[in-house]
Amino acid sequence: MPETLDIRVPDLGDYADVPVIEIPVAPGQPVAKDQTLLVVESDKATLDIPSPTAGRLVEMLVGLGDAVSAGTLVARLAVEAPEVRTEPAPAPATAAPPPKPQAGCDLLVIGGGPGGYSAAFRAADLGQRVILVERDATLGGVCLNVGCIPSKALLHVAAVTEEAVRLAAHGISFGAPTVDLEKLRSFKAGTVRRLTDGLAQMARQRKVEVIRGTARFTGPSAVSVALHGGNTRDVTFASAIVAAGSSPVALAMLPDDPRIVDSTGALELPFVPRRLLVIGGGIIGLEMATVYSALGARVDVVERLPNLLEGVDRDLVAVWTKRNAHRFDRIRTGTEVMAAEATPEGIAVSIAGEAEPQTYDLVLQAAGRRPNGANLGLDAAGVVLDGGFVPVDAQMRTNVPHILAIGDLVGQPMLAHKAVHQGHVAAEVAAGHKAGFDAAVIPSVAYTDPEIAWVGLTETAAKASGRAVEVARFPWAASGRAIANGADYGLTKLLFDAQTKRVVGGAIVGPSAGDMIGEVALGIEMGADATDIARTIHPHPTLGETIGLAAEAGLGLCTDLPPVGRR
Repeated sequence: MPETLDIRVPDLGDYADVPVIEIPVAPGQPVAKDQTLLVVESDKATLDIPSPTAGRLVEMLVGLGDAVSAGTLVARLAVEAPEVRTEPAPAPATAAPPPKPQAGCDLLVIGGGPGGYSAAFRAADLGQRVILVERDATLGGVCLNVGCIPSKALLHVAAVTEEAVRLAAHGISFGAPTVDLEKLRSFKAGTVRRLTDGLAQMARQRKVEVIRGTARFTGPSAVSVALHGGNTRDVTFASAIVAAGSSPVALAMLPDDPRIVDSTGALELPFVPRRLLVIGGGIIGLEMATVYSALGARVDVVERLPNLLEGVDRDLVAVWTKRNAHRFDRIRTGTEVMAAEATPEGIAVSIAGEAEPQTYDLVLQAAGRRPNGANLGLDAAGVVLDGGFVPVDAQMRTNVPHILAIGDLVGQPMLAHKAVHQGHVAAEVAAGHKAGFDAAVIPSVAYTDPEIAWVGLTETAAKASGRAVEVARFPWAASGRAIANGADYGLTKLLFDAQTKRVVGGAIVGPSAGDMIGEVALGIEMGADATDIARTIHPHPTLGETIGLAAEAGLGLCTDLPPVGRR
């Protein structure tokens, strides 16, 4: 006789009272295991509620538009009871234990970060049978879990906190902020969880099998995965995409102490230090300096290169430095940390050229990242490495054609948006489609306060290479929107080839610079010249119109700046 099984909504993470938007089955119909019984929609994603087993739908207890949460009873299913066997159990085998289970797939993806999951999902959309191996508990990699997304959540809090203080100059005053670290951590974790839960759901929708563990190649068409539970699983594949990412560089002179953290540790917000030392004046170090400064820390920075944000034009960094003078007690460039000692009072750090060590409550090592290519057993597959990186061609193929690599593993810049595009290319190539990674430029953004964004050729690089360019600047002191927003310190700059007048580079410093730089990247990709950008009507008043105004300035046509001559 069939048994009746109650079907309830599984755990939805942070979501509650989400509406039912589709019911694809009716009472009396047979359903298969994992078949969708109903679909709900949150503000982030559409989620399928599957049947946990095969059976026949007896009753649907919710209707379209009804709100459901985790645990809500939604349906009843008739399930055939299993046949009871009375035969004696077979004698235990005396032969050698069976081999480890093997599973084959069209495409194996190693690494569930932005590049990896994008590759896996694209391949599944193309009809491939995909297995995705991820070493961490959730998909999303460094970016979603301990990088881009949590840092931006904290930077948002920092920006709002400091903007509230600045409003006092305009007649709106608030009390001194108080910091509840537990709530702040919860906000950060909730932001991450919404995205990672959505990825898990999309993997299920696409029937991408996710294996939690660490993969290591055992041959050109096989890996062994050390599972989280302690067992191993062998997987064979027709093609593979390696998207194993990178890890923070650990500095040998620093002792092992919980008060010395990398970016992952800093994002955990262990406490708000009175004094913070940031080792490394790049994007990661300065973003974390912004967060901790807004929470009340005094910050020092040590950078071994001659400048902060090396590779960014100095005029933009000068704007940033002036706006951030209040954060820092000292910024030391062209020097390095020589030694450090853990003491009861803090971390005593010796800096080159200083007579006495300085003591800090927290030390952040943000001296760069290195690729994770060395621990994957790639040599067993015949894949060559070059300094830890994996050389690839325009189709993202390694020297072993059916093994592809993407993201941080294949070289600079180590950026999530680069990895995503490479992941799409690699998935299409693995599925037999014609595709290639031929991006002319890849934009970069420092999500500090203010933001700095740049793409293509910089003025510094043009001078160093002797390339003839024309530089057009539009100061935000002439932007009505910037003045109204208290951002009149900002700057938009465009570089045009002196012969063709086509845009070859651009940079912006100011609020929302990262949101605007994509227009300059598109202009470079499309071969736009100064007239194309200047004659494109931008909405007014916006910060984005400074791009069009910079192009007008380059042509000598800008009526928002003092005259430079007749044309």
